[in-house]
Amino acid sequence: MRDGARLSVSLLTVVPVRADRVDRETAGQAMLLAPAVGLAVGGVAAVVLIVAGWLELNRLLAVVLALAAMAVLTRGLHLDGLADVADGLGAGPRGLEVMKRSDIGPFGVVTLIFTVLVQMSALVQSGHGPLIVMIAAVTGRLALPWACRETVPAARPEGLGALVAGSVRQVAAAGVTGVVLVLAAMTGILAGGARGAVLAVFAVLAGLAVAAAMLAHTVRRFGGITGDVLGSLVELGTAAALIMLAPL
Repeated sequence: MRDGARLSVSLLTVVPVRADRVDRETAGQAMLLAPAVGLAVGGVAAVVLIVAGWLELNRLLAVVLALAAMAVLTRGLHLDGLADVADGLGAGPRGLEVMKRSDIGPFGVVTLIFTVLVQMSALVQSGHGPLIVMIAAVTGRLALPWACRETVPAARPEGLGALVAGSVRQVAAAGVTGVVLVLAAMTGILAGGARGAVLAVFAVLAGLAVAAAMLAHTVRRFGGITGDVLGSLVELGTAAALIMLAPL
């Protein structure tokens, strides 16, 4: 499990750690631990929002700084994956080829703009930004074990998708989801009592539903998952959760 934790941090953040063993078993552990990494990333964003509040910065600026901190911590990989997948989906049968390019096309640019704007707007609206950004960050990463469960293939024989595809048992993904739902409800209580708990649970489920829909579509179009697909699920799941949590 130690190597799985180190691999999870290495794959999902900019923190320079190295796993001594990288194989299918540690890959599955890394994906199961992805929500914990999301908690750390969301926690940093929450600290940025709190400090910005102490400095009496306006809410929009505080939110921009918090989202920027998350992007820096993740090397922008999830945002890049979202843009690449959008371009790939818009390219027809050449989707996988287009996704391997380093440039970003119009589909990717538009998708990135609207996704980030949605995340920003939801955080600006909420009066409990530090709490909801943590729930949303965890939710986005919770999509990863489900995307890597046994029945989901890889789109390519190499790359991150090939390493993690099919590495997570569905029962394990369900167990992690149960833990996240309980913790989200407890966090929601802090933000808005019973109503907050309900909204937090629905936010997690909404994030998973959006990610599942995107996963099904990309598997149908590309034949399986890639690292870019996983990144897109993180960002879309995060955005969907923030939408649900915005009223808090």
